[in-house]
Amino acid sequence: MSLVSASAVDDLRTTAEIRSRAEYLLARARGDESEWFTVVDDALPGAAATVADLTATRFPDLVIPFHSRWRHFEAGGVDRTADLDLSGLDAAERARTWIDLAVVSVLLDAGSGPDWRYRETGTSLDFTRSEGLGVASWHAFTTGVFSSDPDQPLRVDADGLIDLDADRLAHAFQVGPGNPLVGFEGRVALLRRLGSALADRRDVFGSSARPGGMYDALVTRTGATSVQAHDILSALLSTLSGIWLADNGIDGQPLGDCWRHDAVPGRGATRGWMPFHKLSQWLTYSLLEPFHWAGVDVQGLDALTGLPEYRNGGLLLDSGVLRLRNQGWAGRSWTPADELVVEWRALTVALLDELAVLVRDRLGVDAEAMPLACVLEGGTWAAGRLLAQRARGGVPPLTVVSDGTVF
Repeated sequence: MSLVSASAVDDLRTTAEIRSRAEYLLARARGDESEWFTVVDDALPGAAATVADLTATRFPDLVIPFHSRWRHFEAGGVDRTADLDLSGLDAAERARTWIDLAVVSVLLDAGSGPDWRYRETGTSLDFTRSEGLGVASWHAFTTGVFSSDPDQPLRVDADGLIDLDADRLAHAFQVGPGNPLVGFEGRVALLRRLGSALADRRDVFGSSARPGGMYDALVTRTGATSVQAHDILSALLSTLSGIWLADNGIDGQPLGDCWRHDAVPGRGATRGWMPFHKLSQWLTYSLLEPFHWAGVDVQGLDALTGLPEYRNGGLLLDSGVLRLRNQGWAGRSWTPADELVVEWRALTVALLDELAVLVRDRLGVDAEAMPLACVLEGGTWAAGRLLAQRARGGVPPLTVVSDGTVF
């Protein structure tokens, strides 16, 4: 059974279409047709140098892991993956467990806000932002917050998510009046919708409706020894698109992280839509290792795009590659649906591809040795955070108000 439904929205669920439309908006901006941004190509080499130099500092041997949620599980120099006791499980069940963890943790990711922090019991380490969310979600998972079976805490299943106790999750994330987590209620609602989506697709996710059932759909039932990265993304988009609240759809089918921009070309009803699927791609990046650890060869890594979020996009603004036509816009708040934000994210996707080439050239490596997943980790995300820290104490250059499911 195909995991991808044939519909008018299929084009908007491909990274080829994401790239094509993003590159169109970049060419348009370079032609001085953008209402929002100018592109300063002379600043690209400097941005590449910042990324390359930081990459070489962080990974002197240039052995760079993938940009994925698993890096946040290593926060504070603690190898939590090694501490997860999966002894006695076969390769397939280990893969299901890793996938369960990655899915729920990624969906709990997104901007935490500047005031939230997490103190890890045992290490007494304090974490904020993505690292804090990663470590907090790790411990929530290992204590069975997302499982409906107390005897099997190391799993995520539909019943456990549908009945998710918000107070229990708040306790796990140490959320309270003095420690607010931006978009917390939205994250709880998102996980409950995930539970319903898993339950609706037991043909894919198995009788227990676990995210890890995707491993069986793509590998166990087919006997495959390899999988394309884009097939993982397509499976996610075709089964879980209904979990996103964005009121964006065609023919009654939700588009998820896909937004209107009137200048974007396209066929038929897809005209004017700019797709991103950032969290779904972030999740796909975070599933590469579970498949690999289970002995499955994941191919076509660079079919995925760079992630259009505030660190990568902030790198381009803070390095001067992108400039706002009106600097006053940096002082107001925006929503994901605002055309400025849609275009910022699209330009980020297109420029990350160009930046990756320059970074590799500066480091003397090719795309096979350093796929985009490693450039991001090396990388662009860390450089965006570094420049934001220098300029504004870590605050992104633009403020985007969302429910925690886009950024």
